[in-house]
Amino acid sequence: MHPAYKIMLIAWVAVIAWVAFVIFTNRKVHPRALFALFMVELWERFSYYGMRAILVLYMTSKLMDGGFAYDDATAYGIYGAYGALVYLTPIIGGWFADKMMGFRKAIIWGALLMAAGQFTLFLDNELTFYVGLALLVIGNGFFKPNISSMIGRFYPEGDPRRDGAFTIFYMGINIGAFLTPLTCGAIGEIEGWKWGFFTAGIGMMLGYFIFLWAQRAGWYEQFGLEPEGAAEVKVAGINGKLLPYVATLVMVPLAWLLIKQNDIVDIMLAIVGGGVLIYLLFIVAPKYPTEQKQRIWVIVLLLFFTTVFWTFFELAGSAMNLFTERNVNKNFLGMELTTTFFQSINPLFIMIFAPIYSWMWIKLAKADMEPPAPYKFGSGLILLGLGFLILHLGNGSAVAGLMPAFFLIMLYLFHTLGELALSPVGLSLVTKLAPPAIVGFLMGIWFLSSSIAHQAGKHIAKLTAVNEAEIIKGESFQTCFDDPAVKQVMTEDFFIARLKEMPLEAVLVDSAVVARLNQLAGQQRYFRGTLQVQETLDKAAKIKNPEERAKWEARSVTHFLTTERSYVPASAAKVLPQKEAEKVVEGSVSGAVISCLRQDSLQLALRVFRQLGFFAIGCGLFLFLLGRMVTRWMHGVK
Repeated sequence: MHPAYKIMLIAWVAVIAWVAFVIFTNRKVHPRALFALFMVELWERFSYYGMRAILVLYMTSKLMDGGFAYDDATAYGIYGAYGALVYLTPIIGGWFADKMMGFRKAIIWGALLMAAGQFTLFLDNELTFYVGLALLVIGNGFFKPNISSMIGRFYPEGDPRRDGAFTIFYMGINIGAFLTPLTCGAIGEIEGWKWGFFTAGIGMMLGYFIFLWAQRAGWYEQFGLEPEGAAEVKVAGINGKLLPYVATLVMVPLAWLLIKQNDIVDIMLAIVGGGVLIYLLFIVAPKYPTEQKQRIWVIVLLLFFTTVFWTFFELAGSAMNLFTERNVNKNFLGMELTTTFFQSINPLFIMIFAPIYSWMWIKLAKADMEPPAPYKFGSGLILLGLGFLILHLGNGSAVAGLMPAFFLIMLYLFHTLGELALSPVGLSLVTKLAPPAIVGFLMGIWFLSSSIAHQAGKHIAKLTAVNEAEIIKGESFQTCFDDPAVKQVMTEDFFIARLKEMPLEAVLVDSAVVARLNQLAGQQRYFRGTLQVQETLDKAAKIKNPEERAKWEARSVTHFLTTERSYVPASAAKVLPQKEAEKVVEGSVSGAVISCLRQDSLQLALRVFRQLGFFAIGCGLFLFLLGRMVTRWMHGVK
């Protein structure tokens, strides 16, 4: 059994035991609906984070490995637009639920759309890829805001159980986020990307069936039903009962277009964000007395810093994901981990440290020592920055461009501690600072910052994008690599032209490249070596579908540039265990080229991360300097 599957099984057993314990110990305190919605949210997060864990890896994987072979910048653009729209559409879904559908119908419709999105991604071609992402975006808009709102209906204002209920619900979010990279991610990496999407779709359907089962059992009582007068609401002559579904037919192709042409989202969010802030500061705020006006200013000021935080933090799904794939030695404590495994570290740390933070704030508050919100925000940004700088410390321990996994784990630890200092505080603060008449409006603006952060993150992620043609021309690469013939060929125009069409590994074994190398060497010195990996062949032999079996047989073949004639197959290629095959390739000419390329890509990424670290720390320190003034503008709000 693959080590990743062993970790997955251990995690599932532990989580099942923990969930059973939580439900059993709280069953007499909370309504049954909470536990049903907790499980629904767990599976929805399982679906969402399952897709998120493998999306960029899938897009950038070679065609032979089941991906699209997109370059880094293209993948980051798609990921950024997808994330931005995921946080934008809940505004629309919440409006439909309030006016026409009710929470229940909105949740059901959203769940079905998201499941359809995952199964569409499973179809594994470029057309269905964009359609699948669009379905996920629109489905999330209907689902996400309304399940949280529905929980609130079971607890009247002032009910002491309310905070505990949302704590349990938040646990469901993080359990789903924790399990999914260990499950969908591992299955996607080991069995094929499309099976990761399929697993995420199964999770979404489980959430859907749990919701229906609890509804039929009467657990939701009278809450979440269609609002009165829904049929009388009409837009463009369309009945309110039909409008959400008609709107979906319009929004899906629109989301498809925005994800594909993702630069449009930059303009759209700049207009929306700028317009909203101008409206808030110059039209809404002046209507209020000075005290409330200054509280609105505090929200806007902290909104800027929270946007910076999430812009850097959400690189975990894009730039950090590819950095992990390419520049982290995933052998940790004697186990070979998958890239997506590291996506589970943040939610695991949240589950561990969230209770500690909660206890700490309560203790400090009782001692009248709890720091005001701007200082908490500043601490969150400083911790975020320290995480990037700790990662930079791993540079000295890197071997052949691969950094020990320990430093990446430490980055996620500090980022999680920063998240816990900032994220829950921000949500609570908006509800306390906002004038009662515009709480919902300001909360919408607060979530808009996450949308902007995802889209802004694509531009930062692109700074880490690996451009192989540029790297091999650079002085660092030329110094690292010592084969003069290969160095010369790699800078020639025909090689660079081929590099625009296919990955470097494929160009190195191109027949024209091998011929040119031997011409320069004056003898038959360079060869196209071929190996087959035993484990992949064994897996192919167990597959009954001929087309699928042929794909895995093709994936078992590795071509590499070598000076060893023995790896040129006379009839059939040598078959070696994976570890042995990897050692052979690492010791070949291709392996030396990739090692030098990896070292340069490591330095490129670390240079960007170091700059992000200093910028985040600078923002945190600046907030500390502004702390007294901002606290004064809060006028007693804790």
